[in-house]
Amino acid sequence: MLVNGVEVEPPEGATTLLDALRALGWTSVKDGCAPQGQCGCCTVLVDGAPRVACVTPVRRVIGRSVTTVEGLSPEQRERWVEAFLATGASQCGFCTPGIVVRLAGLEDKDPGRLSDRDAVDRSLAAHLCRCTGWQTIVEAAALVGSGDVPAAGSERDLDAATQRATLELGAPQRVGPDVVLGRAGFASDTAPPDAAVAVIDADGEWAVAADTASARQVSATVPGRRSTVAAAPPLELPPGDWAAQLRTSWVDAAYLETDCSWCTPGAGPAPVAANGGAFGGKRTSPLPDVAAELARRTDRAVLARWSREDCIRRGAKRPPVAGGARPDGTGVLRVVRTEGVAEAVAAVAPGLVVTEVDVDGPSTSPFLRAAGWAEALMLLAAAGASSEALEVSDDSVTVTQPRGGTATVALDGTSVRVEVVAGDPLDEVVLRSYCIGAVHMALGWVRSESIAVDADGVAHDLTVRSLGVLRAADMPAVEVAVADATGPPMAVSAAVFVATAIAEWRRSGYPTDLPVGRPGGADEPPSVSV
Repeated sequence: MLVNGVEVEPPEGATTLLDALRALGWTSVKDGCAPQGQCGCCTVLVDGAPRVACVTPVRRVIGRSVTTVEGLSPEQRERWVEAFLATGASQCGFCTPGIVVRLAGLEDKDPGRLSDRDAVDRSLAAHLCRCTGWQTIVEAAALVGSGDVPAAGSERDLDAATQRATLELGAPQRVGPDVVLGRAGFASDTAPPDAAVAVIDADGEWAVAADTASARQVSATVPGRRSTVAAAPPLELPPGDWAAQLRTSWVDAAYLETDCSWCTPGAGPAPVAANGGAFGGKRTSPLPDVAAELARRTDRAVLARWSREDCIRRGAKRPPVAGGARPDGTGVLRVVRTEGVAEAVAAVAPGLVVTEVDVDGPSTSPFLRAAGWAEALMLLAAAGASSEALEVSDDSVTVTQPRGGTATVALDGTSVRVEVVAGDPLDEVVLRSYCIGAVHMALGWVRSESIAVDADGVAHDLTVRSLGVLRAADMPAVEVAVADATGPPMAVSAAVFVATAIAEWRRSGYPTDLPVGRPGGADEPPSVSV
């Protein structure tokens, strides 16, 4: 096959195009859900048409031309990099190369369609992006389509942009051209070429083999499916005469880079989150310890990795809650036992008594975005109670996050207006991108995100599409205004997340159970060629 203009032989043992390309060193082609074929991170062009590499057999591309993001012409690649930098369309950079490749294919076919929102949304239906909220990607496409892409990297202080990104995530993150191209140092890309690969088998044990394809074969793992089991909140509401009630379900962090870490004998393991913190979802990941132990045990370099199914079964979830509140701010919030959540609730809603409950189910974490205190402020808002962190008017919701900035959100179902006070913005492009991403996550949480967990605590929704993440076509337009402010920079995207969740829940009529219902087709297979 011809890869980026070079004739190559598929590596022995590689059955999918994804395995072949990564074995050949083309690490911009990412594995976010293989072999589900649902996230789009491994998208390449085959004879100019976009294809998802993880479900494309190598035998089908023999004698054909394959193009990754590295194989785009230098001019086209630079155009897309600059456009993504100019709009803030890349955050962690994991899903970005596949999106760029697909949109570049659309550009080759008809540049005018890049300015057609419906055409771009249809192209993006084959992808998932947890970070950006889609709007900045759509804006980047329109910039390329207009032929007027600014030289973003040369006009901005990317060090300041990196500071803002790191502040919003609470974890190290870089901003720059390499990130757009998927070169942010992900563990699955930086492992030594001769590292063995370890995956989890059907019995929950680690199977070690020479490469990912062989390890999956040894472990006899099969792709997960979406369950017919209904997702439901696991906790009963506390008894009481409440002005407002709220129950939430198991919700996955839905980051696209699956947990990976590698280690060589006698050295420290690679970080499981190389660029960003997966919104807190990887803070408690066991993979670094696993990689270190397997390297010690086998006396060789080992890359330990979770599949998408492993992430859903084993990754930390947002703690489900069930609570009630009164207009005076008192009430009870029952929460699946999670260390640190009670303190987070007390910081914004001291009148709520937190009761932790032991429930069979996935692990939970207090580090996911605004875990606990978001739900507490939602209850207070619905009950008409006051809080120093919350102000609700007829047309907007204002939230101040602990030790952070303030966000005011107004929405009408077709658009969202966000105003933030975040101290020194450092870089408004990145700040705006994080605000739009927070709106996207909040709307998805209220509308559609949940996973089915049975009475034994076993997760059953094992496909990345079944997590309920909103598609580009489901996102309303978001307008972000950054207030002129002095003083040190403050994180604010968590406040945007909480204010948006309250506003959307209010717009839905404050129904007791979240999510309120999936929007049409949010969990359907993409209708574009994959």
